[in-house]
Amino acid sequence: MDPLLLVAEWWWIAPSAVAVGTVGVIGVNRRNSTTSGRRLAVDAARHDLRASQQVAAERRTALKIARADLTRVAAERAAQRASAEQVAAARRMLRERERDAKAASADVRARQVRLNAARAAIPPASGPRPLDRLQAEHDAVIARWMRYETDPALQIGYPAMTDVKRPETAAYLRAADHAKEMRRAATGRVTPAEFAAYRDAVAELERAFEAAEHAAKVQAGEATTIPAWQDAAQDVLSRSAEAIDRAAGAAASALSAWTSRRRPGKPDDHR
Repeated sequence: MDPLLLVAEWWWIAPSAVAVGTVGVIGVNRRNSTTSGRRLAVDAARHDLRASQQVAAERRTALKIARADLTRVAAERAAQRASAEQVAAARRMLRERERDAKAASADVRARQVRLNAARAAIPPASGPRPLDRLQAEHDAVIARWMRYETDPALQIGYPAMTDVKRPETAAYLRAADHAKEMRRAATGRVTPAEFAAYRDAVAELERAFEAAEHAAKVQAGEATTIPAWQDAAQDVLSRSAEAIDRAAGAAASALSAWTSRRRPGKPDDHR
């Protein structure tokens, strides 16, 4: 067969093969990236965005229904088939649905920002994976907490940090248990939903620790600080003492000057 005819007949095979190979390489790289966990934070952020968009859509629908209900009730009120209380209740429901829709829209925008940030923070092939970084953040919070458990000086200085009767401490312990459960679930082949749940649990743990530490420091400060009225009284006494000293000094100077003016002169030697 003529080689030129063969090339003319099968010319499309080479570009197709190249295209298939390129798609295959991209697919393998993306699959390896997902399997290795480099894009886990991106997938979790995308999962959150989709869930937030679904909630926003549901709340927009509820808002439309609330508007329609208000229009209907207002019309029935005009026809004297509804009371003023029913119209007021429909208006309150509409305002509540409007607030819900605005909050959902704001959450969608925040989730989009988080997705963009996760895309920009995809680690290199040799860098730590998102799950590894999240576990390190979890361990760092636990280590900060353990200092209050093991350091005698901190135990004495901030006893509220280990007092389970304190609401802030109890909230931290609940958050710690929840984060531990989410970490246990995020093992093996972690899904974006599992990573997102663990990420949110660690974030809540950090907030709970900060709140407990702040409350403990406030309590320690209240136990060692002199009450405000005592400070004010001491300040008044100090100012009074200074005023008395200044007045006494001024009186002494005036008396000395007056005495000098009244002192009789020496006798005249030429008299």
